[in-house]
Amino acid sequence: MAFIWRSWVEARSFVALSRAGFLGGDSPRTSLKILRTLRQYGPFGAASRVAAVRHPEQIAVDDDFGELTFAEMDELTNRLANGFKDRGLGEGSTVGILCRNHRMPLVAAFAASRAGISAVWLNTAFSGPQLRDVIEREGVELLVMDAEFDDLAADLSLPGGRLICCADEGSPDRMEDLAAASDPGLPPIPERPGRIVLLTSGTTGTPKGAPRTEPKSLTIPGAVLDRMPMGPREATIIGPPVFHGTGLMISLLSIGLGSKLVLRRRFDAAGLLDDVERHRVTTVCVVPVMLQRMLAVEGGDADTSSLKAIFCAGSQLPGEAAVRALDRFGDVLYNLYGSTEVSVATLATPVDLRAEPTCVGRPALGARVKVLGEDGSPVPTGEVGTVYVGAVSPFEGYTGGGGKPVVDGLMASGDVGHFDAVGRLHIDGRDDEMIVSGGENVFPHEVEEILSSFPGVAEAVVVGVDDDEFGRRLRAFVVPAPGEEPSADEIRDFVKSNLARYKVPRDVVFLDELPRNPTGKVLKRQLPVG
Repeated sequence: MAFIWRSWVEARSFVALSRAGFLGGDSPRTSLKILRTLRQYGPFGAASRVAAVRHPEQIAVDDDFGELTFAEMDELTNRLANGFKDRGLGEGSTVGILCRNHRMPLVAAFAASRAGISAVWLNTAFSGPQLRDVIEREGVELLVMDAEFDDLAADLSLPGGRLICCADEGSPDRMEDLAAASDPGLPPIPERPGRIVLLTSGTTGTPKGAPRTEPKSLTIPGAVLDRMPMGPREATIIGPPVFHGTGLMISLLSIGLGSKLVLRRRFDAAGLLDDVERHRVTTVCVVPVMLQRMLAVEGGDADTSSLKAIFCAGSQLPGEAAVRALDRFGDVLYNLYGSTEVSVATLATPVDLRAEPTCVGRPALGARVKVLGEDGSPVPTGEVGTVYVGAVSPFEGYTGGGGKPVVDGLMASGDVGHFDAVGRLHIDGRDDEMIVSGGENVFPHEVEEILSSFPGVAEAVVVGVDDDEFGRRLRAFVVPAPGEEPSADEIRDFVKSNLARYKVPRDVVFLDELPRNPTGKVLKRQLPVG
């Protein structure tokens, strides 16, 4: 039965990919060349090669350094793969990538995989100690990095040294110089392609490494293209860091479709909207806080009529923001629920979000999603339980050891939620964030949704703090909307008129902004909760 289901999923994925232009439409000779490249170098190592075979003169990347065609990207990938070997790295070695969004981190990752070298994507917001801990834990031998991080990495001990992107001509260890001096031909075929190692978001400590083998299934790209209208030779903007799973996944889809990737080293909401008009962009990839900042752009008159999809993922999307995005940009918003560990779990379409703005949609193609109680049994529709996900591309466990709880082949996501009557999943919060106040259970997300709908509030987050009388009490951190000055009493009265009394925050703290990591998640440990 499992074989039949898997075969059906693969067949449907093939149809979705073919319909989008990701597969098919090639001559027999081209198809054979693509298949041979995939077999030799794996999906990741072959990505730029396949795109170069199919769309050699199409623009692959438009970034802060200009344009790069797919043929140029593929040659650069070969040169760097051979350059890695010239630097003494071999199959089984590991490189780290510490870069903002531009062509070089993608090329470095493709080159590493093509040479049988694993690539660890590093967070550009790391402190020095965090960077050192992750590099030591992951066994990084060579660091590919932007010049701006030179001081951060100055004290690192790396057997293979450093390669610097975006450095001035004449600077030592320039990655561009190594590539220019290396062989442009395909490197020797590795025994197995290098692994991709993404890091967890690390909102509560040093991020963990979550490696994955090269997928042998079409289901991950198929799950997205089954519902989202991306097409060939279009243009895609990546807002989040490419080291984030969301940004990397949509980048790979765009490259596979022969579309232009528009990458900017730093996110700017107004600039992004201008890029949509300038490049006639059809797909924008963002995290929720980026979408909220796009909506907050005042006087923005950029033409966004080319948009077919705004792909949002990475953290909880407030329902109020979903409604405003649909009203402003049209029915083009797609909200993905997943994580580094569980991959793609559910995907909400514009139809889902119009009906239930706070939902994360139905299970994606190939994903099994269940809401289970403490005894491991499914809870009734509408009741809250722990969300478990079964994915096609399995999480192998954290690099330093350990993993996630598993029940009947399904992995715990770390979230609690419920299904509604028509099968849409709603996330009610993290399973470790429930606040017990005076004997009542409160999930902060429900209160945050109400606070975000208050006209004078731009953003809000709720936490529990110690209380002598009730054990814990609710504290709300509120960022006022531009030009607004709501009072704490107004905030509390608004929540009281929409929720039970025990869900009303007793403390209301106003902030200019919420502390966030580069992927947009709120860092609650940095809030003043003492």
